[in-house]
Amino acid sequence: MDPLEGLKRSLEASQVIRYGDYDYFIHPISDGIPALEPKLLGDVAAAIADMVDPHFDKILTVEAMGIPIGTALSLKLGKPLTIVRKKRYGLEGEIKIAFRTGYSSNVLHVNGIRKGDRILFIDDVLSTGGTIRSVVTALRQAGGELCDCVVIIEKGRNRQKLEKELGIKIRSLVKVDIKSGKVVAR
Repeated sequence: MDPLEGLKRSLEASQVIRYGDYDYFIHPISDGIPALEPKLLGDVAAAIADMVDPHFDKILTVEAMGIPIGTALSLKLGKPLTIVRKKRYGLEGEIKIAFRTGYSSNVLHVNGIRKGDRILFIDDVLSTGGTIRSVVTALRQAGGELCDCVVIIEKGRNRQKLEKELGIKIRSLVKVDIKSGKVVAR
């Protein structure tokens, strides 16, 4: 059985709500609702660990839902985890970046990335690409090197456009669309 079959099934059972014109699915990986079960988190971390080249220095992810995913992956691979935060700390070298998603906008703060750091960036969902675009820009500003970029859930069809725009490769565990108010894995 496909180790990601449980992820696919749970996605297809997700509730979909509307934020204006944006269809938003509610799922344990992207929202922590319903509860994020250890088996699902372990399966996701194992799938990412199996697909990435381990020759990187740090895992980088964004709060909030990147934290459990990044933690599980950090423990599995024995690599340090750096979290992009919404809170400003004012530390030396902190990079402030504005970002916009399909349903909100905010500011992120990147700390702990140094020139030459080789980074694996992971994120819960790729939809519009706003988060990845902002984080990759900040990572480059800090002098870090993006070794790999993995998203758990790729929603819609924006990945190729974003890859071309940023000059990076983005990989995903599961691709989904929302059709007639339902999540459909593809």
